[in-house]
Amino acid sequence: MSESLLAQGQTRRLALYGTKGLVTRCRDFTREALADWGWTPAEDEEHRAVVDDVLLLVSEVVTNACLHADGPTELVLNCTDERLRIEVADTSSEHPRLRPPRSAALPGGHGLVVVQRLARRWGSAAREDGKTVWLEVASPVRGGAQARRRQPVPRQ
Repeated sequence: MSESLLAQGQTRRLALYGTKGLVTRCRDFTREALADWGWTPAEDEEHRAVVDDVLLLVSEVVTNACLHADGPTELVLNCTDERLRIEVADTSSEHPRLRPPRSAALPGGHGLVVVQRLARRWGSAAREDGKTVWLEVASPVRGGAQARRRQPVPRQ
């Protein structure tokens, strides 16, 4: 990928339907985009951790859309020198909200906790036909992994 293209940003979109096999499909789509953008192969352990975090975050937001919104309708990845923005659109108008903490030993209910801990910023925005849940991760390639974890931003 040319440096000027990444400096200006590049967007990839994946139209989605149903729920079967979507998490794997979205992770594969994301993995391929990260390779094209120079995020993989990872240069060091911290860089590898950021890539793993991104794949986990994609899994979490796509799974949430499958569980709570009849499945996602689109995955959008926007990469710049500074950050990767991940967006998952669905047809539900209900915005995600953190639940009170529960035991890590209990299954389920931890998705947004993972998003809050790993994403630099995250939130949701209303759409005419539902909502988009979005999150951002600092680029390990040029922007560095500094300030990786921050508090969520209020809904827009």
